[in-house]
Amino acid sequence: MEKILVAGATGTTGRKVVDLLNQSQNFTPVAMVRNESQKKEFEKNNISAVMGDLTKDVSHTTKGIDRVIFAAGSGGKNVHDVDQEGAKRLIDASKKEHIKKFVMLSSMGADNPQGELKEYLQAKQNADQYLDISGLTFTIVRPGTLNNEEGIGKIKLSHKLNEQGEIPRWDVARTLVKSLDTEVAKNQSFEILKGETKVEEAVENFQVLS
Repeated sequence: MEKILVAGATGTTGRKVVDLLNQSQNFTPVAMVRNESQKKEFEKNNISAVMGDLTKDVSHTTKGIDRVIFAAGSGGKNVHDVDQEGAKRLIDASKKEHIKKFVMLSSMGADNPQGELKEYLQAKQNADQYLDISGLTFTIVRPGTLNNEEGIGKIKLSHKLNEQGEIPRWDVARTLVKSLDTEVAKNQSFEILKGETKVEEAVENFQVLS
């Protein structure tokens, strides 16, 4: 069982990622948390956790880790220190430990930051670009607007979708977990929305098309 560090494990999407990894036959989650009570909550459910604050040194969090999912976000409150610099810190920590793959939860629009979310999207773009040149094997996942509807396990996926829309967090979480496979969408970025193609099929086929 490979150990997967989940940054943002206490967030709405991150918790779903942890749940999916916990059910996996290949992976086991390690939740990155900021305080002791969160750590105890995960451990109570037999899920490993490590203390780490993305606004500070996180080099200890990747020790013994095989792969990383970055699903953290400041909710617009601290985009520079968390969404941008926090991601960079974790990328640096991952490089030191020779992580097999780094999966980044980004956002649709990060390739061309504009509008009222420009500051957030610019932070995401900067983090994505840092990962792109890091030398790590990676996949960057850019969903449309996240909602809390029940996931259907089906998405629409392309390098660039050229349309706006929504997607359930469950289906984003499924896409992130599927993207952990080393050869799937290797060193690629793609956008996703709610769609008609099974997550596994859509992600695997993207590798062929890219």
